[in-house]
Amino acid sequence: MRLLLAEDDQLLGDGLRAGLRALGFQVDWVRDGVAAERELLNQTYTAAILDLGLPRVDGIDVLQSLRNRGVATPVLVLTARDGVPQRIQALDIGADDYVVKPVDLHELAARLRALVRRSHGQAQDRLSSNGVDLQPASREVWADGEAVKLSSREFSLLHVLMLRPGRVLTREQLENHLYGWGEEVGSNTIEVHVHHLRRKLGSHRIRTVRGVGYAFAASTPAPAPESAPAEAAAELGADTGSMPLSAS
Repeated sequence: MRLLLAEDDQLLGDGLRAGLRALGFQVDWVRDGVAAERELLNQTYTAAILDLGLPRVDGIDVLQSLRNRGVATPVLVLTARDGVPQRIQALDIGADDYVVKPVDLHELAARLRALVRRSHGQAQDRLSSNGVDLQPASREVWADGEAVKLSSREFSLLHVLMLRPGRVLTREQLENHLYGWGEEVGSNTIEVHVHHLRRKLGSHRIRTVRGVGYAFAASTPAPAPESAPAEAAAELGADTGSMPLSAS
């Protein structure tokens, strides 16, 4: 889950970024309202944490501008402004949650997970589809009732796909969800992670749409007719050729 943190306090920003990264989030950090608006207009984020007292452009103005431009990224306001009128204003403008500083890090993480869950129409934190269960809070995964050990990147990739079962995501979209600023992404990194997920979960659960991207199969496809083996292999996203064994 890739977040944008907009916070001008150096000490608080450092602590939030380090703490959220330790809990499995990817965090990009900006320190003023102009940078916050620019990044949210031009980059893909799962959610944003927005301070209201930002230099250059106030957080309320950033939020208003984003919503006026149709940016639907979920926004959690984290601010020292604790007055009821400020809360009402921010929520009416388009904030998805409003938290007054200071906040417990684990509560903040839970609020972010809930915010993202609601934005995808999910009623429960636990995602279940096609025999796979994923628990974002504990970062655990089960396939057909058996626990599956995934790397941090593999878990994040599976989480992104399971939030949108059946929807095809391009490699670029997946990279944007998994990697933050300054992180090097190899030309076949996503393919390698998908390869590892298929090996651990079963190849039928992650579908390749040739020339487009990948999707989590919401249900197991029916067996293809024997007369069309090539088409069936392409639809199921069968691995072809050699595949590297590791990825960053």
